[in-house]
Amino acid sequence: MPNRLEPLIRDIPDFPKPGILFKDITPLLADAGGLALAVELMANPYRNSNVDLVVGAESRGFIFGTAIAQALNCGFIPVRKPGKLPYETKSMTYELEYGTDSLEIHADALTSHHKVLLVDDLLATGGTMQACCQLVEHLGGDIVGVSLLIELTDLKGREKLKPYQVESVLTY
Repeated sequence: MPNRLEPLIRDIPDFPKPGILFKDITPLLADAGGLALAVELMANPYRNSNVDLVVGAESRGFIFGTAIAQALNCGFIPVRKPGKLPYETKSMTYELEYGTDSLEIHADALTSHHKVLLVDDLLATGGTMQACCQLVEHLGGDIVGVSLLIELTDLKGREKLKPYQVESVLTY
């Protein structure tokens, strides 16, 4: 079934900078059947994991995260860029290929009894998802897995996510 999704991913060369082949998911998002299938395939590996909360990273993790939370009948927690959350936050700084960035989560978003699924649209170098996992662990959450629409395997982001169960619908 993932081959039904592949034609809905558009390649954009040299975006956002020369040498990058951007995987544009907007055609998939616009296709009702494709979007529903993507959510189903991302949720299915975790249907029997008793997930309490889905955590999604800004911004495309919100799109899939809320839909997967609904499919798994659980709540959703956003992880955002600094200064976007209105209450007390915990922050994590992580490395980019050209510097550093930070992510934040509400300090009271989850506790040690919560089973958490992390969701994003794409795994490249793994820095963003690794920071999300560290935030969840810092708050005491139990990570049951990481669900991704797309994984760029040559960038080896999965290595930063050991020992978690990582499931990708599409790999390039």
